[in-house]
Amino acid sequence: MFNRKNLARLAGVGAAATIALGLFSAGAANADTFIPLPGGEIVKTLSDGTVVTVRLAGESANINPSMGATPVHRNAWASGSAQVEIAGGDKVGGKIYPGYVVGCQVNIDGGGVEGGAGADVSVEGDTVDVSPSGEGGGNLTLGPGQAKAFYVLDIEKPDDYGNEDHATNNKFKGNSGSVTWSDETIGLNGCGGYAQARAFVKVKVETENVMSVVTLWGQPFSLG
Repeated sequence: MFNRKNLARLAGVGAAATIALGLFSAGAANADTFIPLPGGEIVKTLSDGTVVTVRLAGESANINPSMGATPVHRNAWASGSAQVEIAGGDKVGGKIYPGYVVGCQVNIDGGGVEGGAGADVSVEGDTVDVSPSGEGGGNLTLGPGQAKAFYVLDIEKPDDYGNEDHATNNKFKGNSGSVTWSDETIGLNGCGGYAQARAFVKVKVETENVMSVVTLWGQPFSLG
């Protein structure tokens, strides 16, 4: 079960990803700014020769610069599709963690293309918090010089003991997998200066011989 903020559609092995663009009423569209984003692609060869390709496609954002009618409130709706292809390996599979970094008066243009196996995301050599369960989604309160990240997915499912558990990833087996999300809310409060957001797709890949993490960064965009 997804939380109510996520309209993510999960695609399994070999499924074609659907490009999802935000849909809004005519009145809302007149007040908002639609931003098409270029997405991106990264290709990494693992130590055992396995080639991992991660793509961010169909990316866009619709910006409302002052949802709370004051300069310290921002609101946006983001959409995109994360796609993974794996070639040259046996007994492969992985997990896809899509998310966003949001910053208030801080440069988030940096960051590498690779991340660690944990839940952290690197931005210009610093570490920003990522909610491990995805609870609260993209409703953030940030002051000047602060940045925080969150995962798009919050999949509710029972654990091995039947208790409620939450996953921030889409797990796939085989050589391909994808996640598509539409109108994911990015809400920012408390930021009196400029604000930016940036998508990321973290993919944890496991083969018979190695385990590695590849992180693809999208292009930063202004929240106003």
